Amino acid sequence: MKRSLDRILGGILVLLMAIMVVAVLWQVFSRYVMQSPSSITEELARYLLIWIGILGAAYAAGQQAHLSINLLEEKLNAVNRKRLRIGINILIIFFCITVLIVGGGNLVYVSYDLGQRSAALEIPLYIVYFVIPLSGVLIIIYKINEILNPQKYLV
Repeated sequence: MKRSLDRILGGILVLLMAIMVVAVLWQVFSRYVMQSPSSITEELARYLLIWIGILGAAYAAGQQAHLSINLLEEKLNAVNRKRLRIGINILIIFFCITVLIVGGGNLVYVSYDLGQRSAALEIPLYIVYFVIPLSGVLIIIYKINEILNPQKYLV
């Protein structure tokens, strides 16, 4: 399951990055060559950067590529190292539930309820903010997988 999620999420990130590169190239071309900057591509690039950053954080969490300081872990034996990793993953899951899913879900709901739309693209802002709880769910899936399969992640 993790491998499939990695492939799907990685493919989505590559696609979003490619769209953002094309949008920024068009923005530069229209600004400097055509002397008529496009406000749509500027806003699109901004929202794609948000999605790439937050989904990229979920992908990095799944690849164990996030920033960490391993001073304590190196001094522990294998059993305590496993317990420490499980404890850290439980804290990460708690953070994801409270901040990303509940907090991000409230942001999505408020944006939906108020009917907020973006200035240039006229897309509902709850679509932009939806990446926050989505990323929380993805991180939780990755961390549960790590708790259930610790031997794959212990160095």
